[in-house]
Amino acid sequence: MPSPRPASKAKVYSGRIDGGARGNPGPAGIGVLLEDDQGRRDEYYGYLGSATNNVAEYTALLVLLHHSIRRCATRLTNYSESELLVKQMRGEYRVKNPRLQQLHAAAKRLMSKIPEVTLQHVRREENREADRLANQAMDEKQSSEPLPEEVAVLLGAGAQESLSFGESR
Repeated sequence: MPSPRPASKAKVYSGRIDGGARGNPGPAGIGVLLEDDQGRRDEYYGYLGSATNNVAEYTALLVLLHHSIRRCATRLTNYSESELLVKQMRGEYRVKNPRLQQLHAAAKRLMSKIPEVTLQHVRREENREADRLANQAMDEKQSSEPLPEEVAVLLGAGAQESLSFGESR
């Protein structure tokens, strides 16, 4: 009789994202925090050049999803202060802008690779760390690592080479 397979351990993560632009469009940046259920966290910030606030918000979501998939997440709870992004991703609002339609479709594809994804809208004061990272990117015009290739392609990004992703424990 074959031995029973060991139950696979759930890989549970929470994420906080923020995207911003100074002007709309204007210099834009993203901040992403990804934390596992043991409290280990990664921080990512990225300078996007000129973009709209909504493009920056979607870019932050795409980066969070990409890194969650790389870590084989089975459950992800994402917190964002962008009510528009959260409601569009939940299907409560239509996505009318053609540019956002592309980013929305890419986010849906990535979300389908994680068994359980929850999107939560939070107030700005509950999202200070992601906001700090997005502002750091805009202030320094720097990033912690290159954007994931598929995200860079979506943005038509050749200028995103400087994005970086650092771990803090």
